[in-house]
Amino acid sequence: MENWEERIHTYPAICHAKPCILGTRIMVSVILDNRAEGLSPEEIVEEYPSLRLDDIRAAIRYAAALSREEVNTQCE
Repeated sequence: MENWEERIHTYPAICHAKPCILGTRIMVSVILDNRAEGLSPEEIVEEYPSLRLDDIRAAIRYAAALSREEVNTQCE
C-alpha cells in the first residue's frame, strides 16, 4: 500500500495551496466530499478520469492522518 505522501501535494500556486492529488488540480477535499455524499471510489474515478483508486485511498489516509494531527500543513 502506497504512502499518502507519494500522492498528495501542496503548492502555493496551485488551488490556493490546498492539498491536491499529484499531477492534477483535484483537491483532496473534492474526493472526501464525494465520499461523504455516498459515491464509491469507483464512481469518483468515473467522474474524475485522471484519478486512480490509489488516489482515493491516499486522500482518505491523508484525512485520517490530519485528524490525528500528524500532517505538517506547510506548503512545499
